[in-house]
Amino acid sequence: MPNDILRPVDRITVVGHPTQVLSALPKFANSDRFSRQTFLGHDAPERIDSLKIGIVGLSGGGSHIAQQASHTGFANFALFDAQAIDCSNLNRLVGGTEDDVLKGRLKISIADRVITSINGLANTEPVPARWQDFPESLRSCDIVFGCLDGFDERRQLEAACRRYLIPLIDVGMDVTEMTGKPPRMAGQVILSLPGYPCFHCIGFLNERNLAAEAARYGDAGINPQVVWPNGVLASTAVGIAVDLVTDWRKSKPGLIYKSYDGNSDNLTDHPRFEYVSDRGCPHYPLDALGDP
Repeated sequence: MPNDILRPVDRITVVGHPTQVLSALPKFANSDRFSRQTFLGHDAPERIDSLKIGIVGLSGGGSHIAQQASHTGFANFALFDAQAIDCSNLNRLVGGTEDDVLKGRLKISIADRVITSINGLANTEPVPARWQDFPESLRSCDIVFGCLDGFDERRQLEAACRRYLIPLIDVGMDVTEMTGKPPRMAGQVILSLPGYPCFHCIGFLNERNLAAEAARYGDAGINPQVVWPNGVLASTAVGIAVDLVTDWRKSKPGLIYKSYDGNSDNLTDHPRFEYVSDRGCPHYPLDALGDP
């Protein structure tokens, strides 16, 4: 430390499976409130309550995650979204109302209202901007949920989370028009854990889809979004986060890559999972940490 100054540490995050926060700060854990989820472990309420989660994007999936995470016992949130709600969001944004649209409320304000109405003791940090403009707020998170539309946005978020040893859970869906067939609804939930395969390793990000997205930059367009697949994927993501914290499933640590088929209502391991799940990650070595 400069000038040999020693500073007290009020919390230490142990990254892995399980992820754990060691803190000297008082913890909130109401036994009656969580009496129906004691199977998660006797100390699960404290483990969950002690972590800070970030949610990047508060429209469809992100709004579900904010609600469900609060019900589950997460009590510390950083919320990133610069946009206000509009009428087209009402088909999927949990907690959004016509009054919010009329008053032009920010999506993070709606998420904050949902969270604090469930848990009045929750701590929220609403950030009405892109996370890139407030990297210190992202760095303060123990787990991050990415609810973004674009491939390059995902690439940037994963790179930041890897550099700061933050587990990232990506959630996304899309609907593709098919000639002569019903539209194809698909989605994914991916756990990107430091030291394990990343989005590039599993082929979710590649030069082809990044280049195609860059070529479309500036084109106006609307991504189809509806509430029920967002709910399925968000619930899966919250479940992954809970297991990451409590290890109640005693599952093997590492990559999780779930593929969602909305036409058949199936959520399964992606076919690539078995080929890459045990590998390390050459793209984000564990000795390349901190600010670039």
